[in-house]
Amino acid sequence: MHRLRKKSGNMSAARMQVLSSRNVRLLSRGRNEVFAGRSGAQRPGGDPRTRSLTCPPLSSSSSPGRALSSLSATRRGLPKEKMSENGIMSRAKVLTIDTMNPTVKKVEYAVRGPIVQRAVELERELSEGMKKPFAEVIKANIGDAHAMGQQPITFFRQVLALCSYPELLSDSTFPEDAKSRACRILQSCGGNSMGSYSASQGIDSVRQDVARYIERRDGGVACDPDNIYLTTGASDGIVTMLKLLVCGEGTTRTGVMIPIPQYPLYSAALAELGAVQINYFLNEEKCWSLDITELQRAVNEARQYCNPRALCIINPGNPTGQVQSRQCIEDVIRFAAKERLFLMADEVYQDNVYAEGCQFHSFKKVLFEMGPEYAETVELASFHSTSKCYMGECGFRGGYMEIINMDDEVKDQLTKLLSVRLCPPVPGQALMDLVVNPPQPGEPSYGSFIKERTATLSALAEKAKLTEQVLNTVQGISCNPVQGAMYSFPRITIPEKAVKEATQPDMFYCMKMLEETGICLVPGSGFGQKDGTYHFRMTILPPTDKLKILLNKVKEFHQRFTQQYS
Repeated sequence: MHRLRKKSGNMSAARMQVLSSRNVRLLSRGRNEVFAGRSGAQRPGGDPRTRSLTCPPLSSSSSPGRALSSLSATRRGLPKEKMSENGIMSRAKVLTIDTMNPTVKKVEYAVRGPIVQRAVELERELSEGMKKPFAEVIKANIGDAHAMGQQPITFFRQVLALCSYPELLSDSTFPEDAKSRACRILQSCGGNSMGSYSASQGIDSVRQDVARYIERRDGGVACDPDNIYLTTGASDGIVTMLKLLVCGEGTTRTGVMIPIPQYPLYSAALAELGAVQINYFLNEEKCWSLDITELQRAVNEARQYCNPRALCIINPGNPTGQVQSRQCIEDVIRFAAKERLFLMADEVYQDNVYAEGCQFHSFKKVLFEMGPEYAETVELASFHSTSKCYMGECGFRGGYMEIINMDDEVKDQLTKLLSVRLCPPVPGQALMDLVVNPPQPGEPSYGSFIKERTATLSALAEKAKLTEQVLNTVQGISCNPVQGAMYSFPRITIPEKAVKEATQPDMFYCMKMLEETGICLVPGSGFGQKDGTYHFRMTILPPTDKLKILLNKVKEFHQRFTQQYS
């Protein structure tokens, strides 16, 4: 260590010697004087250690190339170089906020935005012993089921454990149906290992199981496994389809219709792709229903400045929690056919339906039951995921999309595009297989699977009702019935004084709630809302006892906030 420090010291001395008084004078020569000092002529054969740091003077005898090289970086349109403290030129960064992709800067994702970032800071401050008005931060901003205490389905985890570590197949504690399912999945993997790549479209046997699941779900409507694409969660499939759809410039640029309120994935993806976002508003007064006259208004106005090509539907709704009726779905399909729009049906919450009289209807099922006029012409992509419903397995990033009536040549391009990222995570594909092909009657794990599944969905239904009831007891808060999905999206009244004080009143409201109560919510502005209205999104996922505490804290905060700013 002593020799190393001595050597380092000698190197530092050598550097200092480079910057002797004569060399400093040499450095000061040139058009841009870096150091103050005399600019005497440099002698031929000057110190080679400093020559590269100086700018040669312009002269009539200089070649055009030499003259250009002596111009300032700014005049040449290049990043300006800076002198570091040790006298060495440091090159400006190639990638800066001014030179990066401008569409990325337009991307916003409120679900993990500024309030969530502050929540993470508060968690750290609490862990460091700082005093707060609360003992913990409750992240009610996102549908992360297991993080909020929802328990995984035992059968799913058993099979995934066996697939990850096949030596466990000899362990008698695992049920035989879990072992046989793990063997089937492993036999479909290269080298009988989940660590291998799969086909870009996904493992064949899993796609076949997905197709059979869709046929059962839709009452026998045929499903071709070749139309199934396994994806990295539903988000991956949605963004991929948007990539295929976006084209044109100016008034021919692709426009995509999205619901307001919406899940911010859509607005973020459209901003990144440089597409045009076309807003259509859900009707809050009618439990966030979808009105065809509003779709017509939106598409008619949009045609003045872009080319509407796609219509996105989220059913059950996120963040609004509504479940669309069959009649509404039929109307949407007719509208898409009339206006020549590609339909994208986000159906990741299809098992999360709670309200009496509500039922999930898949867009594909309704489409085919409407007859050949629609079933053979309307282009549709539908999406599902392992992240929500009773599974809540967000981290495995499993999902699929099914495409209907896609042009064969475009389908080839879709397969090519997906091949660029090689394949979705194989553990996520395996989990997707278990979701669409769970234990069957007569198998050892069937009883426990049904018990766990039913308990999870029943608890969510109970918490959806509880959330609606408690929030509607608060003066200044109104909450529509949470018919499905995992969130409430209540409307809040913000006093005029607070509105005038804040640029984004609902952001101001949610940030103050976080600082005072430790509850992390997402302001409605992050999802979109009608001008003059304010909301927040809150998940219903916390355990019932914690959800009650959370709701009471929201109630107390709103009363305190209203009193403070009235």
